[in-house]
Amino acid sequence: MRILITGGAGFIGSHLCDRLLDAGHSVIVMDNLITGSTRNIQHLAGRGDFHFIKHNVSNYIFVDGPLGAVLHFASPASPSQTAATSYLKLPIQTLKVGALGTHNALGVAKAKGARFLLASTSEIYGDPLEHPQKETYWGHVDPVGPRSVYDEAKRFAEAITMAYHRAHGVDTRIVRIFNTYGPRMQLDDGRVVPNFVGQALRGEPLTVYGDGSQTRSFCYVADLVSGILALLASDEHMPVNLGNPREVTILEFAQVINRITGNAAGIEFVPGGRTQGDPQRRRPDITKAQETLGWAPETPLEDGLAQAIAYFRQVMQ
Repeated sequence: MRILITGGAGFIGSHLCDRLLDAGHSVIVMDNLITGSTRNIQHLAGRGDFHFIKHNVSNYIFVDGPLGAVLHFASPASPSQTAATSYLKLPIQTLKVGALGTHNALGVAKAKGARFLLASTSEIYGDPLEHPQKETYWGHVDPVGPRSVYDEAKRFAEAITMAYHRAHGVDTRIVRIFNTYGPRMQLDDGRVVPNFVGQALRGEPLTVYGDGSQTRSFCYVADLVSGILALLASDEHMPVNLGNPREVTILEFAQVINRITGNAAGIEFVPGGRTQGDPQRRRPDITKAQETLGWAPETPLEDGLAQAIAYFRQVMQ
C-alpha cells in the first residue's frame, strides 16, 4: 500500500515508518516538526518508497495519487509543565490538530477510499475511577483543567472518527495508546523515561515526586508498533487499548533505571509535583487486544530500557 502518516517524524510515527517500509509499503510522512524531528527519519532520506512533506495538518491536506491507508499520529503528547513541546505549552495547537487535523485526515481517507487509523490515548480515561481501564470505561476527565486540551482533543478525535465511519462508511480504526518508551524519545520532553534516564546518565539523583507510589505501565515501542499494525489489518472499528499491563510504581521504576545505568546518585524525593488531573494509577486492560488481534507485549521492561538507555547515551555524547 501507499500510506500517509501524519506526525510521522515523531517518536512512534517514525518507528511505524520503518516497519511499514520493511513490509514493502511506500510511506508519505506529513509533519510540521513542532514536536517531531527530521533526525528520526533522516535514515530514510533518498529512498524511492519514502517521501516527506512539511505541513501542518490542521490546514487543508492534499496528497496526489492513491492512498491505501491514513495513520493520524500528529499531536503533541508530552504532559510536561516545562518542556516547550508539551501540550501544556502548545494548548491551541493541540486542540486544533485533534479537531481540525483529524477532520482533514479523515477527509483525505474518505476521498481516497483509504483505511483510517487514529492514534488516541489512555488520557481518554482521565484520572480513572476504574482500574485497570477497559475500552468500555467512559473515563473521569476534567473538561476545563490544564490537561483538557489534550484529553478533550483526543475525545473529539475519537467521536469524529466514529462519525465518519457511521455516516460516510470510512474504514476506521482507533488505538488507545498507553505509556510507551524506546529510542527516539526526546530527551527534554518531560516524560518520566527520558527524565529519569537523562538524570541517571548525568550521574544525578532521580527526582521522584511525592513518595513514588503512583503507578504506570510501560510498553516498548516495537511491541506497540506490532499492535498498531495488527489493528490496522483487522476488522475492528471500536477503540482498542494497546499497552503493557505490568504495573510498576514510579519509585520501583527509578530503582530499575539506576540499577541498569549504574547510577550511584540514588533518588531525591520532592514534595508534590503532580499536575492537576495527573492520574495516580494507570494500567491497560488488554483483553480485547489479546482476543481480537492476538497481540500482547513481549519485551521485558529491563530489555526495553537497555535499548532506550543506549539511544540516550548516543544522543548525549
